[in-house]
Amino acid sequence: MANPMSPKAFPVSWDQFHRDARALAWRLADAGPFEAIVCITRGGLVPAAIVCRELGLRVIETIGIASYHDYKNQSELQVVKDIAPSIRAIGDGKGKGVLILDDLVDTGKTARVVREMLPNAHLATVYAKPEGRPMVDTFITEVSQDTWIYFPWDMGLSYVEPIAKETKG
Repeated sequence: MANPMSPKAFPVSWDQFHRDARALAWRLADAGPFEAIVCITRGGLVPAAIVCRELGLRVIETIGIASYHDYKNQSELQVVKDIAPSIRAIGDGKGKGVLILDDLVDTGKTARVVREMLPNAHLATVYAKPEGRPMVDTFITEVSQDTWIYFPWDMGLSYVEPIAKETKG
């Protein structure tokens, strides 16, 4: 898992995130059909709005799984809001016809928990890291495991150090 103080930073603007989420919708259009989306909160809420619009889906459910209890440290996973029974009743009762959506798969721990609940669902993320990538069916961009992704909803405007600092005096 990357450290938020890592020099490998991947800042994502609102425009870039919107383009990437639309690109994900393009890929998912051929992977369906889907009857519902389950977004993993909180990160999955924004791409879910975009993907639902693009795919014409109206049934949106959430599952709340807490793993970061502050922005730096990942700890034991806790399901804070379960999937609605109506979602579990779709298709084969194991997720067929359901799209699970998140912003990022990092270590894959959160994705594994949701996959156990809906093993036949299609799991998609906008971004993926190598450790978690095997848990995901569809994603758009892969970054290295030690890269910290700064999402637009987590950022404010401030000075950023250059990648290479000047060494001459």
